[in-house]
Amino acid sequence: MIVFVFLALLQLKVPDAQQLVGAPAGKKLAGAELDQKTMELSQILRCPVCQGLSISDSPSIMAANMRDQVRDLLVQGYSQEQVLKYFEQSYGQFVLLKPKFQGVNTFVWLLPLGALLIGLAITLVKMNKLDAAPAAPAPEAPADDPYVARVRELVEK
Repeated sequence: MIVFVFLALLQLKVPDAQQLVGAPAGKKLAGAELDQKTMELSQILRCPVCQGLSISDSPSIMAANMRDQVRDLLVQGYSQEQVLKYFEQSYGQFVLLKPKFQGVNTFVWLLPLGALLIGLAITLVKMNKLDAAPAAPAPEAPADDPYVARVRELVEK
């Protein structure tokens, strides 16, 4: 509940879009094109309240406000890149459902791949050691053991 109140207070202090991303660089949208572009952008942005949902899927009031904000920015003529940059600067890179491949995110993207490659290398080295290791000779039984003599006699028949 505290997070919701904090985020709601943050939204009240939203800076002007022109201060963050400059003058509108796209064309002003209306009608079906506006609805389609609003839906596309709403599926790219993460809801700060639900965190696992896009703002198009989230039932929260915060997500509804963000959808309205996306729509307003598109009506004013801001491009998709400007709208995404606006939300990224307002809420941080967390607001993007697909994080950018830069900074700490590079490490997060490459860590699983690196772990997989290291595991594969270890597996290959261990397999090569098993193939290259000579088989240990069987221990010799004493020549005067009557049991061994009987087994050899039966095998030779």
